[in-house]
Amino acid sequence: MTLRKDDAINSILSDFEVFANLVLHQLDLLENFVSTSEIKFPKELTAELRLNEQKLDKLEVKISDKIVNTIALYQPVASDIRKIFACYRIVISLERIGDMVMNIHDFIENIKTPKVYSELAEVISNMLAQSANMVNKSLLAFINDDKDYAIWTIKNDSEIDDLNRKMLKKAIKKSTQTEEDKELMTSFINMNSMVTSIERIADQATNIAEAAIYSIEGKDIRHTKKLD
Repeated sequence: MTLRKDDAINSILSDFEVFANLVLHQLDLLENFVSTSEIKFPKELTAELRLNEQKLDKLEVKISDKIVNTIALYQPVASDIRKIFACYRIVISLERIGDMVMNIHDFIENIKTPKVYSELAEVISNMLAQSANMVNKSLLAFINDDKDYAIWTIKNDSEIDDLNRKMLKKAIKKSTQTEEDKELMTSFINMNSMVTSIERIADQATNIAEAAIYSIEGKDIRHTKKLD
């Protein structure tokens, strides 16, 4: 029974690693494109992003089923349950990050004024890079039982919020000069939605870091944020 339980848990963690790496790859593809300040995705890139999103959806269902079956069939001990449950929480957050990657793709494609976007692209690119780094660090926290990485991720969430406000202030300043330009306003709306999605990626990274701490210490800090 113990060997089969260990095999089942290792199978979950193996699929989880594939799932996490695919999400990180999606973020990397998006980050590289955003850094170019372009607004038209190459067809091959769009096709790859959409195909990977389909793979993520299937993997999420597969991992969830394995987690339920492992708990029901093998009655793992408390430490194993913590690891499995933390894994489940992280999978949910990663699946949402995958969705937000596609949302950002669509927001960029709907921008009507490339010049305005290019002026703000550096801020947006920096935000996305920081959010992706937070996701990577939070996953390392879980995989390596590294509480320091988890704490770093949680504390850096506020930096993404500050970048968001900086971008919006710049957008508002420009919009007051061209109030009658409907395409300009449409672009601002799309960019605001895009920035919100990037911010939510950082929020999900924080959720992953909190799940990592739960896995490491059995301490749920979601509503307390006590990091001692």
